[in-house]
Amino acid sequence: MTTTIIFTIVCLSLLGLGLALILYFTAQKFKVEEDPRIDDVEAILPGANCGGCGFAGCRAFAEGCVKAESLDNMYCPVGGNDVMKNVAGYLGRTIAEKAPQVAVVKCNGNCDSRPKTSNYDGYQSCAVMSTLYSGDTGCRYGCLGQGDCEVSCKFDALKMDPRTGLPEIDENICFVHEQG
Repeated sequence: MTTTIIFTIVCLSLLGLGLALILYFTAQKFKVEEDPRIDDVEAILPGANCGGCGFAGCRAFAEGCVKAESLDNMYCPVGGNDVMKNVAGYLGRTIAEKAPQVAVVKCNGNCDSRPKTSNYDGYQSCAVMSTLYSGDTGCRYGCLGQGDCEVSCKFDALKMDPRTGLPEIDENICFVHEQG
């Protein structure tokens, strides 16, 4: 009886060790190398994941900045010129100052222009949602609808419409605070 138990434990241990080795070598073979500067640039960004830059969240924007040859067409409207100067300084590039931008909702900003393609049933945050996929609508660059932008807007210029799940932007408040 005890030899059967010992034999079973030894066999299962050897099987576990063999499978662990297979998993290790497979992981090493298919490992994806990512530029470590992406994490550093993402840490510089405000983390609003608003999509105002045209990317699906701050991580995608950071990756775009690192891969871009020039930052001329890159701009974070939440962080503004100060954040972009920090990003450019970190990447060893220069960037020209840009005029303030007012937020807009892409894909025409209404539910008819963004039909549902899937149903997200996870933690209700654009930051989380943007790391999993590009949204649950047919608009890849549009609003994810979880309200992170409303929380991160320092000027109360954004309010989430409970009916549509989209932010309503008060351009007057937004523009006045960017100028002041």
